[in-house]
Amino acid sequence: MTRTNVSAIDDRQAAAQVKARPTTGADVLVESLVRHGVEVIFAYPGGASIPLHQALTRYRDRIRTILPRHEQGGIFAAEGYARVTGKPGVVMATSGPGALNLVTGLADAKLDSIPLVAITGQVPTHVIGTDAFQETPMIEVCRAITKHHYLVQSAKDVARIVKEAFHIANTGRPGPVLIDIPKDIQNTLVPRPDYDPPMDLPGYRLPPAPSPEKIRDVLAMIKASQRPVIYCGGGILASNAYESLREFAEKAGIPVAMTVHGLGAMPSEHYLSLGMLGMHGTVYANYAVNEADLLLAVGVRFDDRVTGKLAEFAKHGKIVHVDIDASEINKNKTAQIALNTDAKAFLDAITPLATAGDFRAWHKQIDEWKATEPMAYDQRDDVILPQYVIEQFSALTRGEFLMATGVGQHQMWAAQWTRFNRPRTWITSGGLGSMGYGLPAAMGAQAAFPDALVVDIDGDGSFLMNIQELATVYCEKLPVKVIVLNNQHLGMVVQWEDRFHEGNRAHTYLGPVHLPEAIGQGEGELPEYIYPDFVEIARGFGIASRQVRQKSEVVDALKEMIAHPGPYVLDVLIPYQEHVLPMIPAGGTVRDIIKS
Repeated sequence: MTRTNVSAIDDRQAAAQVKARPTTGADVLVESLVRHGVEVIFAYPGGASIPLHQALTRYRDRIRTILPRHEQGGIFAAEGYARVTGKPGVVMATSGPGALNLVTGLADAKLDSIPLVAITGQVPTHVIGTDAFQETPMIEVCRAITKHHYLVQSAKDVARIVKEAFHIANTGRPGPVLIDIPKDIQNTLVPRPDYDPPMDLPGYRLPPAPSPEKIRDVLAMIKASQRPVIYCGGGILASNAYESLREFAEKAGIPVAMTVHGLGAMPSEHYLSLGMLGMHGTVYANYAVNEADLLLAVGVRFDDRVTGKLAEFAKHGKIVHVDIDASEINKNKTAQIALNTDAKAFLDAITPLATAGDFRAWHKQIDEWKATEPMAYDQRDDVILPQYVIEQFSALTRGEFLMATGVGQHQMWAAQWTRFNRPRTWITSGGLGSMGYGLPAAMGAQAAFPDALVVDIDGDGSFLMNIQELATVYCEKLPVKVIVLNNQHLGMVVQWEDRFHEGNRAHTYLGPVHLPEAIGQGEGELPEYIYPDFVEIARGFGIASRQVRQKSEVVDALKEMIAHPGPYVLDVLIPYQEHVLPMIPAGGTVRDIIKS
C-alpha cells in the first residue's frame, strides 16, 4: 500500500471519528465559525479555552489557526484581516489576563468601526463571581467598548449567539462583538445542534434607504452651491461605497477630501482628490473645506483631529451629513440636512439624478492652492528624511501593496506621502491611536492575502510594543515587510515638546538615560550608538534584516526588501527633530496651520 493511500485512509478515519464523536458546545462554536465563512482565527490558548482549541484541531482543514505571541497581537491581527477583507476578524483568548489583553483591540475596533468577533474562555459557571483562578468579569469590563457582548449560559444557545454576533459585527455601523463562554459550557454535550436558529435581536433595526424627498433636497443644495466639497471617511470603506463615491464625484464635479480612514476611497492621483484633511492634512484640503459653501459629509463623525475648533470648522457653508449611525448625526456638528442611512445607498440613489455643476471657478481656486501650497519637504542629502523613504517605497510599488502602520509621526508621514490607488490597502489605528498596531495588523492582512506585498511602516517606539510578533510571522510563514523609521524617540510627543513645551524632553528618548538625548542635549541628528539593535533582534527571530544610515542606500535597500521572499525588517535611521508638517494645533483652526 502506498503512503498516499495510507494517508487517505487515515484522513477518512479521522473524519469518521469526528462525526461519531459527541458534539460539545466547543464543537458547535467552531462549526458555527466554519458556517459563517471564517477561514482564519488568531487564537492564544489557556486553561479556560482548552476545549475550544481542541475543537479547532478537529477543523484544521477548514480554519487556519494562527498563534500570535501575545493576545493584543492577535486582536490587532484580526483587525488587520477585517480591514483588508471587509469580513469580521476573529480572535480567541483564554479567561483572565488573556481576555484582558484583548481590551485595547476591542476599544480600537469600536472607535474605528471594525467588524470583529472576539471569543474568550471563562471560568466554569458555578465559580463565576468567586474570584476563581484567572477570572475576570469580561462583560462588565468591555460593556462600553463593544458593539454587543454575550455571556453564554447554555450550550444550546451557542449557535444562535454566534449567528447574532456575526450579524451585529458586520451590519450597519461595524464593530466588535464579544462572546464570553464558560469552560463547562464548552464541554456540555449538545445532542442535536441547530446551526441556523432564528435570531433574537429585539430593537436592533437598520435605518431605511434615503427618501426621494431627502435626495431632492440634497440635489437642490448642490445646485445652489458654488464651492462644494465632499468630506468622506471610513464609512465609505465600511459600506463598500468607494466606486459609488468616485462615480458621484466625477458626475457632479465635486472635489473630495478624506479622513485618515477614508484614504483609498479616491485614488491619490485623481484630479478631484484633495488628499487627507485635518491636523496633518494637506493645506489645500483644509483651505477648501474652510471656504466651502456646502460640505457633503459622508461616512464621517466630525472627529476632533479633523475639525479642530468645532465652531470654526466649515462655518462658511451648509452641511449635509450622511451616516449609518444615528448617534453621530448632529453630535459634534449640526447639519442642515441629515440622512441616517447607509453611505452606499445614499450615493447610489443620488448619482443617477446628479448633474455636473459649473464649478470652474472653484476648481481653479483649488488648483491655485495646490500650486502655491503643495506637500513638500527638504531635499537633504546628509540625512535620510522619512518622507523620502515612504515616497520612494510608494514609487517602487505603484500602489500594489497593503500597508499597515503603528501610531506616531511615521503613521502621518505614511498617510501624507503614500500614493493609494485602491481601497482597503491602508490599515491604521485612528480613533484610539494604539501604538504597537502596525506589525500584528500587517500580519493579519498577510494572512488574508498570502501572495500580496504587505508592509508595516513603523516607528521604533511603536514597533517595540509588539515586536514579539516577529516570531509569528516567521513561524506562520507570513512574509511581512517592516520599515522602521528609527529616530530613537517617541517622535510625535517630541514634536509637541518642540512646538509647545520649549523642547523640554519629558521621557521621550528611548535610549539609555545617561546619553545627552535623554534631556534634549543631542545635536538633532542620530548618534552612532543606536538602541536597541533591531537587526540583531530580527535575526534572532530568524528574519532577514538590514540597517540603513545613508540616503544613497535607501532605494537599493527597499528593492532588496521587496524582493525578499520572506519577512524582512529594514531599520532606517532618521533624525529625531524632523516634524510632521503641515500641522494644525489641537483645537486650532485653518488660520493656525504650521507649515515650517
